[in-house]
Amino acid sequence: MEHRTGHHSSASIAGTDPALLPVTGRPLDYAEGDTVFEGYVARPEGRRGPAATVLLCHDWSGLNRSMMGVADRLAGLGYVCVALDLYGKGVRGDEAGDNAALMGPLMADRALLRRRLLAGKEAAFGAAEVDASRVAVMGYCFGGLCALDLARTGTADVKGAISVHGGFAPPGLGPQPPIMAKVLILHGWEDPIAPPEGLFALAAELTGAQADWQVHAYGHAMHAFTAASLDFPERGIRYDANADRRSWAAVRLFLAEVIGAPTGGEGRG
Repeated sequence: MEHRTGHHSSASIAGTDPALLPVTGRPLDYAEGDTVFEGYVARPEGRRGPAATVLLCHDWSGLNRSMMGVADRLAGLGYVCVALDLYGKGVRGDEAGDNAALMGPLMADRALLRRRLLAGKEAAFGAAEVDASRVAVMGYCFGGLCALDLARTGTADVKGAISVHGGFAPPGLGPQPPIMAKVLILHGWEDPIAPPEGLFALAAELTGAQADWQVHAYGHAMHAFTAASLDFPERGIRYDANADRRSWAAVRLFLAEVIGAPTGGEGRG
């Protein structure tokens, strides 16, 4: 069952978009092992045929309202967006709460996380809306680490990977193959979850893997700088309108470079 949907993201609100196109969304069920997942496919309403696609990896709260809003916003630009589910159908956390119990098992078993990412990628590539020759991946917080982990598989199917205030820890799954995807890191310099030494280690890792990489580090920005609803500076979490606006502009430019300009809506920002 398809449905029309609005743009209801608590992330990436700042900045000027082109006039957003109306969006249609639908669920996408798939499985890995004995676990069933429910992703979300957003596309410009009335658009037929495959199009350049962004795979979206959710934050630690799961595939909730804010992440579906980001998917809608990307579709409003003219891309198809497939938001992956890494926890399981019906397993969702609290967007303002502590979701360590959901994220922790996947951080402790990065091989399991990799299998779930690859299962989601394959499900997305099988969707009629997706042009499998033009796919990038992006994610926020935990999802930023997931975007990097998908690139770390060495897949050539994914042309670009974007981490937005994400974690950097490598998966530790054996020798790192060459990273074929171009990589964009959007990082708050005062993020306590990913301090400067972690960023330096990631730069060394990406260089060693022969990746085409770039980092945009935003001065004074903390963790979750795109989340307008969060304000916990004592925990290193705070919205930053400048970093939000600048990072979204960087996302749009990078996607245009690696998978092409979106179909419709471009050029009016």
